[in-house]
This record gives sequence, structure tokens and C-alpha cells, in this order.
Amino acid sequence: MKFFLDTANLDELKKGASWGIVDGVTTNPSLIAKEGRPIEEQVRMICDIVDGDISAEVISVEAGAMMTEGRKLAKIHKNIVVKCPLTREGIKATSALSKEGIRVNVTLCFSAGQALLAAKAGAYIISPFVGRLDDVGAVGLDLIRSITQIYRNYGYKTQVLAASLRGPLHVIDSAMAGAHIGTMPFKVMDMLFNHPLTDKGLEQFMKDYNKVFTETPAAR
Repeated sequence: MKFFLDTANLDELKKGASWGIVDGVTTNPSLIAKEGRPIEEQVRMICDIVDGDISAEVISVEAGAMMTEGRKLAKIHKNIVVKCPLTREGIKATSALSKEGIRVNVTLCFSAGQALLAAKAGAYIISPFVGRLDDVGAVGLDLIRSITQIYRNYGYKTQVLAASLRGPLHVIDSAMAGAHIGTMPFKVMDMLFNHPLTDKGLEQFMKDYNKVFTETPAAR
């Protein structure tokens, strides 16, 4: 499974990229707004940090305007993937942009039927929101399983990106459900490293080593 960071913060991206495990980035208007720069400027800076798919979302709601905006975003960098919402207008724009060779990430997906529409429109990525479904009493991971099964049934090439991942278990369960990509906040990726037995084991290794080679005087 590819790991994407769901952030527009340059410091978080630099730290995550330094680990060598970040395959791409997802952004949205809310994340861009937090950084206080115009989307084109912020996205260009992100592309300088992470060499992978960088999703940049349109803010228009009408298909024609989405297409115009999407073409403009795609010209920023070869790694840009245009994000369109899963609405009638968004699917219309996705179909048109995909036919032009522009890769599209269809976002705000909450049902398998919606995911089927996105695949038929030629979406490069579909983004079902796991955590937000959990928030309303549904099981977000069930949606990931349904979409991956449907795509396998018909050979759709659209990649399933598990979004709105709130913790390590969401990431692990999404991987087990067959998601091609998991996008997560920096803090969630950082949490994947943590296990008390790793810390305890490393502490014991270092203690044993130092006891022999540091505390024991060298033989003369």
C-alpha cells in the first residue's frame, strides 16, 4: 500500500519525506487555507519536497469551471492529480479531464455506487472517507472492501485511496481490505512507528552493549 500524507504543511512534509516512506500527498481547500498561501504557490512548494502524486482540489462547483481550474492545476507540475468532488458536476468534469489525459482523484466518496460512477468516468483515484463514515455510525472499512471487490470484478484501474484515517488501526485495516493507497495526517503516520516492546527491546540492547563495552575497562 502506498502511503500519502494528508497535509499541506511544509514542515510536516519535509519530516515525513526524510523517512523515505512517503509516496505522495493529498491536499484540500481546508488544508491549503491553514498555510495561508495561494493554492498554486503552496502546491508547487509541496512538489519540490515529495516526488509522487500530489492531489490539488478544485474549488469550483460547476463542471466547466472545474475543468478550467483542473487544467490550470495540472500545468503546475507533472505530479499533480486534480481532485474533483463526487457530484454530478464533478463526475462530468472527471470524465472530460480524464479523456484529456489529466489524472483525477474523485473525493468525498461515501458509497460503493458513487465509487462505481467515478471508475466509469475514468478516475485515476477514488477517495472513500473511512473516518467520517465511522462518525455517523457506519463502518468505513466495509466501504473499502466493497469498492475493491467491485473494481476487481470489472477490472477497473481506478486506485482506491482510503481517506480520513484517524489512527494506526484504520491504516492497517485499510491495507488488509485491499486499499491501494492510505492517506493520513502526519501524526497518524508517526504513530505507526510506536510500540512499547520496540522501545523496551532497544533499551535492553543498548544497556547490554554498554555494560560490556563501555563500563568494562579495556584489557591491557
